[in-house]
Amino acid sequence: MTELLQASLQPGALITLMVLVLSIVLFVWGVIAPEVTGLLAAGLLMATGVLKPGEALEGFGSPALITVMALFALSAGLFRSGALDRLRGLIGSDAVRSPKRMILLLSAVMGPVSAFVPNTPIVASLLPVVEGWCHRRRISPSKVLLPLSFATLLGGTLTLLGSSVNLLASEVSEKLGYGAFGLFSFTKIGIGVWLVGSLVMALLSDRLLPDRGSNDDDLASDITSSGYLTEVMIPASSELIGQSLHGSRLQRRFDVDVLELHRGPERFTPPLADRPLQQGDRLLLRCTRADLLRLQQEQMVVLAPTPETADTLSGSQRMVEVLLPSGSSLAGGCLRDLRFRQRYNATVLALRRGNSVLRERLGKAVLREGDVLLLQGPKDAIRGLQANNDLVVLEQLEDDLPTVSRKRLALVIAVLAILLPSLGLIPLVASVLLGTVAMVATGCLRSGELQRSIRLDVILLLGSLGSFSVALEKTGLAEALAKGLLSGLNDWPIYWAITAVFLFTTLLTEVMSNAATVAMLIPIAGKLAIGLNIAPMALIFTVLFGASQSFLSPVGYQTNLMVFGPGRYRFLDVARYGFPLTVVMTLLVPLLICRQFGI
Repeated sequence: MTELLQASLQPGALITLMVLVLSIVLFVWGVIAPEVTGLLAAGLLMATGVLKPGEALEGFGSPALITVMALFALSAGLFRSGALDRLRGLIGSDAVRSPKRMILLLSAVMGPVSAFVPNTPIVASLLPVVEGWCHRRRISPSKVLLPLSFATLLGGTLTLLGSSVNLLASEVSEKLGYGAFGLFSFTKIGIGVWLVGSLVMALLSDRLLPDRGSNDDDLASDITSSGYLTEVMIPASSELIGQSLHGSRLQRRFDVDVLELHRGPERFTPPLADRPLQQGDRLLLRCTRADLLRLQQEQMVVLAPTPETADTLSGSQRMVEVLLPSGSSLAGGCLRDLRFRQRYNATVLALRRGNSVLRERLGKAVLREGDVLLLQGPKDAIRGLQANNDLVVLEQLEDDLPTVSRKRLALVIAVLAILLPSLGLIPLVASVLLGTVAMVATGCLRSGELQRSIRLDVILLLGSLGSFSVALEKTGLAEALAKGLLSGLNDWPIYWAITAVFLFTTLLTEVMSNAATVAMLIPIAGKLAIGLNIAPMALIFTVLFGASQSFLSPVGYQTNLMVFGPGRYRFLDVARYGFPLTVVMTLLVPLLICRQFGI
């Protein structure tokens, strides 16, 4: 402790310690965004002279950061091209009939996928699919949504590409002289974590996951809050002809609710699952914009009441959301009487209205202030709407048409981007960069979408956090802290010393960014491992896995927060379900690390 006190009283070390404490307070308090906290810390370390600008900002030019950016682009190309549609269809299958089986399916499928694809877009894509399955089975979403998030966390530790935190840890380890991680360096440990964690989640689901209801009483709200209402017609070429909704892949593969069926003068309302569909049937659907476009391009349906719009989907067409503002002269009129298409040279594809369910045909729907319309029209016509006081364009002009014809090509590009570095043919960063270029060059991803796919908050956070590890190492604070810990853990068995480090890391990552936890603790863990006479990589892996096991709070990881609202969870619901899993991992991960390193 004397050495720690002496080291911390040095000017550079004292400033570094104050900046770290301030950063931890801001991370926990949450008064400013984590990436802003990271930038503040880097700025303070430069302004006080602890680090030179090149040292503090070298993280922004690191191969790990470039790899993360490219992975965002690759995953965007996979999702946009429809390469992962089969995954959505599998998860939404009616063959899965109980929450426990759904949890096992999510664990079995999401683990390998999360090992290579960032988990945030996976959860965003599958969340409505799982919710739709719950609605059809009359099962509370709270029974399966939290396991969806946890499954991606477990899968994220299977390979180096499973999480941006893995790449950051590899970068920090290499800078400190302990070596970078290989693509499958910790896969043996990750497989054990994935399998045991999946089993524990399934076994505990019945007792520990709450039942918040199937939302049947609030169906009207659920229908409209998660998508658009639109009217479609079944053309002669549709694969749906002769099939029932229950037997078709319409609701399994796509996040779609069929609210009504119109056949000539007849009108049918739910239940509709067993009614065979015929050519010319008109369906009133609730669906997302992406699913509406994909349904249309796969020629399962055409848009109504103007079926000719199916033939107008060319490169000159644009899709955009517009809002009827207060005082709009269009309010009170229906689309047909307003001659909307002729007036604006744009077709209304769908309509969204608060928590109300439309029961009339789209063409006869009376518009109200606050309605959101999804329009399609020539780019010049859409630009003209920006000067119209009756409509407010809600987004930048873009071509949203999915490139489903390139789904196989996108999948091949992604596989090659992973396969080439695993065979040692080219570096990982080069492979993912070439994969990104290939996605854009082949049309699987557009240049504008490439820019939008990169999450700036993640890039700023990872780039700035490199300054933590550099400052800890440069000022000698990491070595001093490691010696302080060593004095307390020196007499412990190695297994329990590793367990203590894992538990501390896990608890710390619940209240602050897991990336910040990794950047702060790896320099200390490396020095501590040397003092314990074990391989530094053993404790570095301990910190990595501890920072990835965020099972105790909804704010510990972004995917937990994503499912928190839709699942109607309470704070203690997450802690109650995640506590046994955390206990199991605290005992399991150190054991697996000891076995891998022969300790």
